[in-house]
Amino acid sequence: MVQIPEIPYIATTNEVAEAMLRLAGVTEHDVVYDLGCGDGRIVIMAAQEHHARGFGIDINPDLIQRARAQADQAGVGGRVRFDAGDLFETDLHDATVVALYLIPSMNLRLRSKLRKELKPGSRVVSHNWDMGDWAPDIQEEVDGQKLYLWTIRDRT
Repeated sequence: MVQIPEIPYIATTNEVAEAMLRLAGVTEHDVVYDLGCGDGRIVIMAAQEHHARGFGIDINPDLIQRARAQADQAGVGGRVRFDAGDLFETDLHDATVVALYLIPSMNLRLRSKLRKELKPGSRVVSHNWDMGDWAPDIQEEVDGQKLYLWTIRDRT
């Protein structure tokens, strides 16, 4: 069952979205998952610019409809999928890159799921918020926005 969102929708700028994909080293071999995907721009950009496949999930069905329409308009509808649902119930096993623009408490709640479900070598990239004491491999700033990258070393 879809619940009330814990955070408001705030779109990631195209500049920051591209920087997130660059920081994560996205290629045509990747499957990019965006948890809390909003309008789908990160997944769409991953497919358009990096030829990756992608999946976005958001609790807001109106945003999912917008993401699907934008993916079709961008010509990447066959490479991406968007579903309305709870990101904490999403199976992450196929992801090689996970993009986040959530709030700190949600990032912290996701840590064990990310470590458990992602394969070694998978990357997690977060816009604005870290993961507490889980130190990032790389931290940088783009357009005044902090970006963090972690690489999954093993499943713990």
